[in-house]
Amino acid sequence: MKAMSGLAILAVAGAAGMTGAARAQECPLSKGSCSDQRPALTAASHEMADDIVDTAVKAGKFNTLAAALKAAGLVETLKGAGPFTVFAPTDEAFAKLPKGTLDDLLKPENKARLTAILTYHVVPGSVMAADVTKLSNSTTVNGQRVDIKVSGGKVRIDGATVTATDVKTSNGVIHVIDTVIMPSTDDVVDTAVKAGKFNTLAAALKAAGLVETLKGAGPFTVFAPTDEAFAKLPKGAFDDLLKAENKEKLVSLLKYHVVSGRVFSGDAIAAKHAKTLQGGEVKITSEGGVKIDNATVTSADLDASNGVIHVIDTVIMPTSK
Repeated sequence: MKAMSGLAILAVAGAAGMTGAARAQECPLSKGSCSDQRPALTAASHEMADDIVDTAVKAGKFNTLAAALKAAGLVETLKGAGPFTVFAPTDEAFAKLPKGTLDDLLKPENKARLTAILTYHVVPGSVMAADVTKLSNSTTVNGQRVDIKVSGGKVRIDGATVTATDVKTSNGVIHVIDTVIMPSTDDVVDTAVKAGKFNTLAAALKAAGLVETLKGAGPFTVFAPTDEAFAKLPKGAFDDLLKAENKEKLVSLLKYHVVSGRVFSGDAIAAKHAKTLQGGEVKITSEGGVKIDNATVTSADLDASNGVIHVIDTVIMPTSK
C-alpha cells in the first residue's frame, strides 16, 4: 500500500452487520440498484450455500485462482469456518499479469510469495458491499492493508476495480475484481532505502548491526526519521554516534524508534503510547498533528512485507535503556 500523507486516513474498525444483496451484481460497489442487470454469480439455491472455494469453482471463471489456492495450500483454510471476505480476481485478471509471472508463482520454491499475494486478497470477517464503501482501507489476512476508494460510482481496491459484489457463501462473501492486487515485497529496510530520504537512517542501522534484524520476519513498526530529521541533531552528534565505542548508545537510540508488531496509525493514536524494542515507551498524541514524543508524523502507514513505517521529522531520544 502506498504511503498516506499525514494521518488523515485511519483504519475503520471491523465490518458492520451482514447487509447488502444476497447475490452478486454486475456493477460496482455502489448504493445504486443493479437489479435489472444479469448477475455475475448467483449463490446456490439450496438452504446452505457453498463455501468460498466451491462457490468460486462453480462460477467457472476463477480457475486460475483455484489453482493458485491449491498450490499455496490455502484451499482448506478458505473452506474453514471463517468468515472471510475475498476480493476474487477472475481468470482474465490473472491473464493481465506479465508473461511468465503466474507460472513462476506456482513453482514450489515460490510458495511463500504466492501465499502472501493470495492472503492479500482476503479480509477477516464478512464485509458486505454497503460496508466496504464506508471504508478507506482494510487490513488483510496478509497483514498489510488495501486502499479502498470510491469514485464515479465505482470502487477500487488498490489498483483493481470491483465488478461484482455480495456473493454470499456459507463462510463469508466474495467481491469480484478485475486485477490481481499485489502486496509490498520489500521489507522495512528496503522500503526505506528505496524511498530515497532515509540514507542516514540506513547508515545508522548498518553501523548498529540492526539491518538483518529489521529484515527479519517481524512484524515491526518503525518510526523512521528522514535525512532532514537527522540533520537537526546538534553538530557532530551523529558522527559521534557512529563511532565503534558508541555502538551500544546507537543501538539503544535506533531500537527506540521500533515497536514490535504492525501498528497502523489509527491503532497507534488510540493506544496513546507504545513500548519500543529499546524497552522504553514512546508517547503518542494527536492534538495539532500526530506526534511520537516530540516528533511530528509527516506520512503514515507505509506498508512493508514485514511491517509498517511511519515517517517522522525529528529523531526521538530514549530516556532510559
